[in-house]
Amino acid sequence: MASLVQGTVCKILGREEIKPHKVRYYLENRDAEFEQKMAEVPCVYREVEVLKKASAKGRRRGKPVTIVSCDEKPGIQAIATTAPDLPPKPGVHATFARDHEYKRHGTLSLLAGIDLLTGKVHALVKDRHRSREFVEFLRLIDAAYPPNTAIKLILDNHSAHISRETRAWLATRPRGRFELTFTPKHGSWLNLIEGFFSKFARSVLRHIRVASKHELKAHIMAGIGDVNRHPVIHTWSHKLAEAA
Repeated sequence: MASLVQGTVCKILGREEIKPHKVRYYLENRDAEFEQKMAEVPCVYREVEVLKKASAKGRRRGKPVTIVSCDEKPGIQAIATTAPDLPPKPGVHATFARDHEYKRHGTLSLLAGIDLLTGKVHALVKDRHRSREFVEFLRLIDAAYPPNTAIKLILDNHSAHISRETRAWLATRPRGRFELTFTPKHGSWLNLIEGFFSKFARSVLRHIRVASKHELKAHIMAGIGDVNRHPVIHTWSHKLAEAA
């Protein structure tokens, strides 16, 4: 046994049911109310479906309501090239060639919310994503809808979403203007905005190189503008029929 190499030991253990040479990570559930909180989010998505059907049939009852899925995408890097990109050239390289060296100009945070009824994206790009930036984002959403509209937000438990500064600003708004639904701890995957961020990263931010953070911000907002010219309504369908 002392002469066996690691690869041989791993092959032997790999054929057995118990594999002590491997580590599989799991996430401990530290929220005693996880199931209850998780159920609340699909209930909001169920309301989205009800509102869509009512709108399609031309039915409007009571106070106007909109539902917005919100979150932040921090750490978007402003990276510059240190040498020109080279276009594809037959017999030399089939793809764009880019030098391995790069220069960092810092990072930006994208605060965004997608209207689940219209597909419109509300966005704010800032250097940081503290409570003051989140309140600024809430002001942006507040100004986007008529005063008599109830705005329901789906959020995770980021500290800026529940801070004293945020709660103080919400208290200045008319009663019923904002209603917040929070995903449970480690349950941000329930928030539809995460799917939008993933698509945005692949289609707009992938391989991007910029000369400054200002240029990166302009690029991000131009991408948001493209999305809003042809908005896509994001829907949640998994176990939606089971939602109350």
